[in-house]
Amino acid sequence: MNKAINIGINENHREKIGDGLSRLLADTYTLYLQTHNFHWNVTGPFFQSLHTLFETHYTELAVAVDDIAERIRALGILSPGTYKEFAKLTSIKEVEGNISAEEMLERLVDSHETVVRTAREILSIAQEADDESSVSLISDRLVVHEKTAWMLRSHLQK
Repeated sequence: MNKAINIGINENHREKIGDGLSRLLADTYTLYLQTHNFHWNVTGPFFQSLHTLFETHYTELAVAVDDIAERIRALGILSPGTYKEFAKLTSIKEVEGNISAEEMLERLVDSHETVVRTAREILSIAQEADDESSVSLISDRLVVHEKTAWMLRSHLQK
């Protein structure tokens, strides 16, 4: 027997927030894979610094993926967890083939900004439902992705 969830957020709001967080999870996981791919395949004169930077980023993203998935579960919603589900839910464009370090940086800026836009969409839904736990999580993700996009963008300044 499943005990009903009674955390002060009605089922409709929990489902809407869970759906939004599922999109955030898909974007975050896709960005994790993209960053890890670039970590493995970056080349050029800035190899060492970018290899290390990308590792720092994908390590942070791995923790974020878990936090987002667990919040979805706390809301009583099943977390997506397959490539097929993530591919359907994500807004991040996949990268194919070998690209330059500069293109990697450009793609990562775009991807972090995509995550920011997804998070902003969900934030208002969580705020409307007075879901402070989700609001806090989403706000924290906004800070990380906005700052990371800025830092990556700074590498592209001529």
